[in-house]
Amino acid sequence: MSLVSAALFGLLQALTEFLPVSSTAHLLVFGELLGHSLDDRRFRAFVTIIQAGTTLAVLVYFRADIARLVAAAARGLARGRPFGTPEARLGWYIVLGTVPAALAGKLLEHRIEALGNWVIAGSLVALGLVLLAAERLASHRRRVEDVGAGDALLIGVAQALALVPGSSRSGTTITGGMLLGFTREAAARFSFLLSVPITLAAGAYKLWSTVPDLRGEAAWTVATVVGTVVSAVAGYLVIDWLLAWLRTRTTYVFVVWRLAAGAAIAALILSGVLPAGAEAPPPPPPALHAAP
Repeated sequence: MSLVSAALFGLLQALTEFLPVSSTAHLLVFGELLGHSLDDRRFRAFVTIIQAGTTLAVLVYFRADIARLVAAAARGLARGRPFGTPEARLGWYIVLGTVPAALAGKLLEHRIEALGNWVIAGSLVALGLVLLAAERLASHRRRVEDVGAGDALLIGVAQALALVPGSSRSGTTITGGMLLGFTREAAARFSFLLSVPITLAAGAYKLWSTVPDLRGEAAWTVATVVGTVVSAVAGYLVIDWLLAWLRTRTTYVFVVWRLAAGAAIAALILSGVLPAGAEAPPPPPPALHAAP
């Protein structure tokens, strides 16, 4: 792993983690094309650890929102009124929305990791079409302040669907939010906030389990540090850009991106460049770290 490749992977992680296009699919394809086998424990550790950079980007970008929600939830709990204020309610709704993905990740992790590359290609296309439907049919009127318990639970179920490789955590949650009538920006903002608990918990576990694979591998360790720093800095910029984009523009560009990526992966499978099955399990999804 050269430092240039490490930086490119970090940039790719940042772009595809937050855009609704599936980071798993892109990391898998580019890894194979650049000659990195997923059977290599060092490469799998690299892919997992650089995802911590995008988690850090979310925490830094939304630090004020996160601090406000946590403080409001704690004050409400101390006063015996956990849902007493809108911010306290939103904080607890984020916790509620985290439950489906946490349960699904625990129960289905190994089965999901056994899915092959055809599933990735199919997920890219199928959920790209669902995103298209959401874009065309949604009312795009509701704000983050309008999130209720039912909304949080349904978007949480959408987040759990992102365990299927190729789905994209941001893609499923933004699509789910739009189908519930939220504006594109509100759906994205809630998607980012909803990602915080699951990525922190799952990310800590994955870091603890994969860091030992780089022990004694100086070159890979340096490359991993470079990739993580690039993913953190680029991730911050991508979040800011995406929210600005969704204020005034549609998600059609991401629909086209998903369809093209799905078709490209299918072509690579048919041409023998990528294996059709799951001889080597795909890297864990950035957002959930358990199986996009």
